[in-house]
Amino acid sequence: MQVNVEIEPSCKVPYATIHASQMNGEIQRIIEFFSSGKPPITVQNENRFIILQPEEIYMVRVENGSTMVYGKKEKYYSRNRLYELKEQLGRQFMQIAKGTLINLSYMDSVESGFSGTLLLKLKNSCSEYVSRKYLPDFKNYLGL
Repeated sequence: MQVNVEIEPSCKVPYATIHASQMNGEIQRIIEFFSSGKPPITVQNENRFIILQPEEIYMVRVENGSTMVYGKKEKYYSRNRLYELKEQLGRQFMQIAKGTLINLSYMDSVESGFSGTLLLKLKNSCSEYVSRKYLPDFKNYLGL
């Protein structure tokens, strides 16, 4: 896709115009991205910055003081704190431990864990225990 940016000092509110022969998935994603009003989720992988949509994120976990974002196959670093990502990601995500958010769309299975906890497995093979503090909300979501 070709992108042109024109800087006009007289322009008070930025706007975008898309020229295309027909509507397609890429254009639809761009429209949704710009009309959502939410800032993008920017993560790092080595020396690259990557823009992710919430539906591309399976889990967010704090590891050794760093916020890690898990996709289908990749693991990324985020400069944001967990609470900032929780606000940004919305209702599709649930906090299941002090340092973990999961995308509810990618739950695969739940197993009984030790001391009354549950082990949640995601479709990308990641797993995490649901801590006791967040267990009532999680069980309520599942209808248990």
